[in-house]
Amino acid sequence: MLVKFFGVRGSIATPMRSIEYKAKLRKILSRVPGSGLKGETQIEQFIDSLPQYLSSITGGNTTCISVSSNNDSCIVDMGSGARVIGDRMMNGKAGAGKAAIHIFITHTHWDHICGIPFFKPLYIQGNTIHFYSPIKDLHERFQYQQTDRFFPLPFDNMPAQKIFHHIQTGEKISMGENLEVDCFPLKHPGGSFAYRFREKKKTFIFATDVEFTGEYLEHPESGVDRFFKNADLLVMDAQYTLDESMKKFDWGHTSLSMVINLATQWGIKNVMFTHHEPSYHDKKLFENLQFGKNHSIEIGNRRLKVYLAREGIMVKL
Repeated sequence: MLVKFFGVRGSIATPMRSIEYKAKLRKILSRVPGSGLKGETQIEQFIDSLPQYLSSITGGNTTCISVSSNNDSCIVDMGSGARVIGDRMMNGKAGAGKAAIHIFITHTHWDHICGIPFFKPLYIQGNTIHFYSPIKDLHERFQYQQTDRFFPLPFDNMPAQKIFHHIQTGEKISMGENLEVDCFPLKHPGGSFAYRFREKKKTFIFATDVEFTGEYLEHPESGVDRFFKNADLLVMDAQYTLDESMKKFDWGHTSLSMVINLATQWGIKNVMFTHHEPSYHDKKLFENLQFGKNHSIEIGNRRLKVYLAREGIMVKL
């Protein structure tokens, strides 16, 4: 199973500003004097030696990932990152109007569907786009997003064939021979759903836009535990620090420390923070990552591996 990340921000797309770019450059260049860099190899080695917040970027697109197993693949959510994956798909069958594309939607807050009008395969006649969600009126919501008040082209006028699949909690969806998907409802204003992907003995869970608090740890729900238990990889909403989550109670997002607590309770092997706060720059996000690693050790869980979701990365299970 291969998971690729095309958008990891929450709430609104946040492209890097010139002032942030220049600040990075200053910090990088301050490390150069006396290094004696010569040739491409030494330059690459120097870049790789930099702290991660300087050697890479987290990315500014909102939620969109892909999950693949052999020839079977699907997309989860259509935030602004959907434009990126759509452009890549145009180099294959989608560009020739011969693609069948399967898309799972967690919920329809705008940061998770704003990429639909810019997803190029939808403009190619002959493509078939399958949408899956427990949301009964998903088609109507997509139509509403593209009325002439908000976008020049109506959703139904996009040339690709569009098929909507209403799925139930607990229902298992087979994506080809190898990949199986089911979903679970989450606490979030307006509702949201986690998706669990299983391939043979490997399990990946994507749980964005969810609010877990200390109350859950005191009174855990058996259904939740059964769904999340022992996943190989959990990619989860960790938008806030603990202090911020206290100030934004009922906003529908989870704190970094709570994600670690939950991963420990559920026996998760690898956890990855996602749905990053738009006001956080890269240095802050990597500080959050280090906080998560430290918190895991502090509560006695040295086995848990903690990561930060970033645009462009791939995780193989």
